[in-house]
Amino acid sequence: MSERIGIVGMGLMGQAFIKHLRNAQFMIQGFDVDKRRMDQLAEAGGHPADTPAAAAKDVKCVIVSVPTSDISREIIFGPNGIAEGASEGMYICDTTTARPEDSERTHAELKERGIHYLDSAVSGTSTMAEAGDLVVIAGGEQADFEACRDYFAGFSRGAYYMGPAGSGARTKLIINLILAGNRLALAEGMVLGEKAGLEANNLLEVLKDGACASKTMTDKGPKMIEADYSKQGQVKVSLKDSRLMMDMGQKLGAPTLMIQVYSQIMQAALEKGYAEKDTVAFYEIMRGMAGLEEREGIDDVPFGKG
Repeated sequence: MSERIGIVGMGLMGQAFIKHLRNAQFMIQGFDVDKRRMDQLAEAGGHPADTPAAAAKDVKCVIVSVPTSDISREIIFGPNGIAEGASEGMYICDTTTARPEDSERTHAELKERGIHYLDSAVSGTSTMAEAGDLVVIAGGEQADFEACRDYFAGFSRGAYYMGPAGSGARTKLIINLILAGNRLALAEGMVLGEKAGLEANNLLEVLKDGACASKTMTDKGPKMIEADYSKQGQVKVSLKDSRLMMDMGQKLGAPTLMIQVYSQIMQAALEKGYAEKDTVAFYEIMRGMAGLEEREGIDDVPFGKG
C-alpha cells in the first residue's frame, strides 16, 4: 500500500508537487484556502481536507507551499493548524521562501512539541516544478533531512542539506539574489539591443551561445521578447524576496548593491499593475525607462492550466 502524505498550499508549485508525488505512488491529502485548488486535488485522485490540521492527520510528513513565512506560521500554529493535527514525530517540510529567522523560530517551537521541521526551499520556477526539475535546499537536523529524502525525491531531481535550521532559507535567498541579477542584466542588455536596432530573437540566440549564457536566457528571454507575462513566478513575490535579501545583508553586514536596484524596479512594476504577472514583467519598466512603448503583455493561461 502506498504512503499517505499531506500538503498545505496547492498553488502552481503545490499542483506540481501533487502531480509528481502521485506518480511516485504517494496518496495525497491536502488543504488550500482556494476551493478551486481543492477541486483540482480531487480531480487528480487526492483527498481534500477541511483544514491544515486535517491535512496533517495520520501522515508522517506534511509539505507546506505558501507565499510567505508569516502565512506558513499561521497555517502551522494557528487555529486548526498543522500542529493541531500532527502526531509526535511527524515531519514538516516547508518549501516557502521564508525569512530565515522565522524558520529558526518555527523549528525550535515545533521541536518542543516533538515535531520535526525542515526549511525545505526549492529552486526553480513553477514550469520547472511541472517538469520535475526542482532542487530542494534544506535546513534543520541532518537526521530529519535523511528521513525525508524519499519525500523530496518524489517531487525534485535533487536535495541538498545546508546546515541548521534557517540554512535552507538563507541559501534560497542567495540563489534568488543571483537569479535576479541574471534577469536584470538580461533585461538591460535586451533593451540596449532594441535601442541599437538589433533583431531581438537573433540577439538572444547569440547571447545564449556566448560567454554570458545562462538558464535565465532560455527560460525568460523569449518571455521578455514576446511580452509573455503569464506567471511562472510573480512580481509581488519577487519584490517580497528582494526585501528579505536586503534585510539579510543588513543583518550580516554584507553588500546588496544589485538587489537594491532590482527591488526598486520591482516596486515600480508592482505600482504599474504587474503584481500578479510573471517576475520578468519588470522588463516593461526597463523599456519605459528607455523611452520605448509599454506593451500590454500576454494574459495568464486559464486557471488550472499553468
